[in-house]
Amino acid sequence: MRTVEIRTAPAYNVHIGSGLLGQCGSFIAQVHGPCLAVLVTDSFVDMIYSSSVVHSLKETGYRVEKFVIPAGEKSKSMETYMKLLSFLAELGVTRSDLIVALGGGVVGDLAGFAAATYLRGMDFIQLPTSFLAQVDSSVGGKTAVDLPQGKNLVGAFWQPRLVLCDVKCLATLSMETLADGLGETIKYGMIADAEILRILQGDGLRDEAESVIYRCVKIKADVVEADERDNGPRQLLNFGHTAGHAIEKHSRFTLTHGRAVAIGMAVVTRACVKRGMVDRSVLDVLESLLKKNGLSDRCTLSAAELARGALADKKRRGESITLVVPASLGKCVLFPVSTADLEAFFQDGL
Repeated sequence: MRTVEIRTAPAYNVHIGSGLLGQCGSFIAQVHGPCLAVLVTDSFVDMIYSSSVVHSLKETGYRVEKFVIPAGEKSKSMETYMKLLSFLAELGVTRSDLIVALGGGVVGDLAGFAAATYLRGMDFIQLPTSFLAQVDSSVGGKTAVDLPQGKNLVGAFWQPRLVLCDVKCLATLSMETLADGLGETIKYGMIADAEILRILQGDGLRDEAESVIYRCVKIKADVVEADERDNGPRQLLNFGHTAGHAIEKHSRFTLTHGRAVAIGMAVVTRACVKRGMVDRSVLDVLESLLKKNGLSDRCTLSAAELARGALADKKRRGESITLVVPASLGKCVLFPVSTADLEAFFQDGL
């Protein structure tokens, strides 16, 4: 097992290893003693992992209630959020109780936002089961739900007390779901760690899943510790996201997050090559990795559609928006673009 400490307020550990879900009760008891634990999960994950998690929690002394949402991005809504809050209130949950998020990014974001806002804040635990959630969304304290106008527009910064990444979960993921997480994994390699790209160019996750997850979490830990509220260096984690969120929204969330981010990375990198901002070899590596891992690098939207979607995103600051652009393999930088020039930039990337 590997551990990364996230030095925020409060600090917490991310444990990465095999078989952690079956031992989750003993890990959780080290940071929050036995109480009422509300397990939030989705209809797919519930069938596979809930019984093991519930058993471990009860064996350690927790009382457990379960809230199950339909699987998919559509559940990350204000409507589902309000249903969860009502469920907590009907149970008489107090601030000394606990929310446990078991699932992918949708479950983690929803449960975390409920924990951040119910009774002005209560503890929650992240048990990410998707590859994307393990390498990215379960760490860092960003919680949110979507609005019809855009993704993650209502949310809060609220750190979990503990994250347990069980690599055994990867064995139950479809190739499509695994590829979704690889989109974010490639992002981490592009922004801060070319060794991740080397691993993925080889046999990928076959023998090095734990190492890859650790590397991604360590990068995120370093960035989050330097900029917990996303006002500076943490924006580097948004490589591919400005265009990606616009693509995701335009598809009405039928295109998954990691796949949209993959396209967004390709669009931005192609624009940078055309403008002489980065060497063509960086784009070649990115495109080959996306293709190898079943991810598209082509966008079907027009530059105008991309710009409209991006300008509705929370990353906009007045009349400018900060893009993340590659400088070399394993290094990205922040690049402010005026809202008037954004469409032209995207056009170069198409």
